[in-house]
Amino acid sequence: MNTVKTLRDLRAAVAQARAEGKQIGFVPTMGNLHAGHVSLVETAVQRADFVVASIFVNPLQFGAGEDLASYPRTLAADQEKLLAAGCHLLFHPDVAEIYPHGMADQTRVIVPGVSEGLCGASRPGHFEGVATVVTKLFNMVQPDLAVFGEKDYQQLAVIRALVHDLNMPIQIIGAPTQRAEDGLALSSRNGYLDAAQRAAAPALYRSLQGIASELQRGARDYPRLIETAQRQQRDAGFVPDYLEIRNALSLRPAQLDDRQLVVLTAAHLGSTRLIDNLLVELPVQ
Repeated sequence: MNTVKTLRDLRAAVAQARAEGKQIGFVPTMGNLHAGHVSLVETAVQRADFVVASIFVNPLQFGAGEDLASYPRTLAADQEKLLAAGCHLLFHPDVAEIYPHGMADQTRVIVPGVSEGLCGASRPGHFEGVATVVTKLFNMVQPDLAVFGEKDYQQLAVIRALVHDLNMPIQIIGAPTQRAEDGLALSSRNGYLDAAQRAAAPALYRSLQGIASELQRGARDYPRLIETAQRQQRDAGFVPDYLEIRNALSLRPAQLDDRQLVVLTAAHLGSTRLIDNLLVELPVQ
């Protein structure tokens, strides 16, 4: 696996692969890789002939007071994991390579609708930063397909809308959330939890499972289900940010006749903000 830092070297490597008739897969990351990231690369390897991963901690998607400065940078360990997963090329640019004229003068990409509410409400400007950097990376790599994790469900919806609306010839693949044995969704931010918080953290997923079970049994009092689940989160030590039941396809608030639902939540455990979601498909009545 080669590592390149410049757009020129990236495009030269991708052009060579494409000249050999290879299909290009892409997995964008911010590094500090865990098994969830590795599963995305493995999915790309199964679907494409030449897989590019990127590691870029994107300052444009971090808000005031968020953890940009302290976000872990673990390049050597990340390179080992990518190599073992079958990645062919790592693009590891610095900020000046992505934003050569600075971020203040950077053209921005806004995806209305699916960017609003949920994490979009809690982190103003976050999805604008995500959409902008992903658009740039797509234009730099020009992949045939790209793989994103379903754990960041709203982000995946934003990327799908972006590709559709801007007519990008890229297949977006959503990969299932990878979890620890106790159910906690794998996340780089899990490393911020102390031992007691880590022991309590799986309650976040259990609160979603409780809603899913009630929905499967026919419950449709969404406010009551949400209130009960948030009480469970508080009892476990969380400070809930949001917990909502949405249409899984449109991300609009769920209606009583919707059959494909997603339950999404974000909550703080100490100073760490965790997110999770659970897809629920209801039988046709």
